[in-house]
Amino acid sequence: MLPLHLPIRNRTMRLTLLLSLLLALTACTSTPAATDAAPATPAAAQATTDAAGCAAAGGELKPLGRLQRVQCVVPYTDAGKACSAKSDCTGQCLASGDTEIAAGTRATGVCQTDASQNFGCRQRIDNGVAQGTLCVD
Repeated sequence: MLPLHLPIRNRTMRLTLLLSLLLALTACTSTPAATDAAPATPAAAQATTDAAGCAAAGGELKPLGRLQRVQCVVPYTDAGKACSAKSDCTGQCLASGDTEIAAGTRATGVCQTDASQNFGCRQRIDNGVAQGTLCVD
C-alpha cells in the first residue's frame, strides 16, 4: 500500500506521466468519416478533395500554397467585378494589375476570382483606400 503523503517529486512525476498518457491517447482518436454530399458553399468546397463533390460544386481540384496541398477551388460569383471595399465582394477586393499602389492612396479594385487567390502576393482595397501588400505561401 502506498503512503498517503508522497514526496512532491513523486507526485510531480506521476502527474507528468498521467498527462503524457492522456495526450498520447487523445492523439489516437479517429476523425469522423466524410460524407458524400456536395458542399453548399465555396468555403466548404475548399475543404474537400473529393473530385466528384468538387465538380458538383462547380470547382476544380488544384494544388495550392507552398505545400501544394490539393484543394477544391470554386470561383466566386462576383469574380472580376469592380469594387472599393470587401463588403462589395464575396472574397476580398484586390488591386488589379501588376503595379503596387502606395498604401493609403485612394483606389478601386476587382473582386478576387476564388479562394486560391489568398496565396501569393496581393494588395487589398478597403473603403476605397489601398492597403499594404501581403504575401502568403
